[in-house]
Amino acid sequence: MWRIWLLFDPRRVLVALFTFLFVLALLIHFVLLSTDRFNWLEGAASTDSGAPQSVSAVHSPEHWV
Repeated sequence: MWRIWLLFDPRRVLVALFTFLFVLALLIHFVLLSTDRFNWLEGAASTDSGAPQSVSAVHSPEHWV
């Protein structure tokens, strides 16, 4: 394994690796920002599906007694 580092300069390999990982991280974040579900900057889009948002009437404390 150590002979591989005789062929490649470790500094160049590490700089190339970190550059690739940084570009990949930016790409993933921009892809997520382009979706409605994972866009944390603008917030979630309010889609009215007609489903109730809470079921507090079913689980209210009056029914526990």
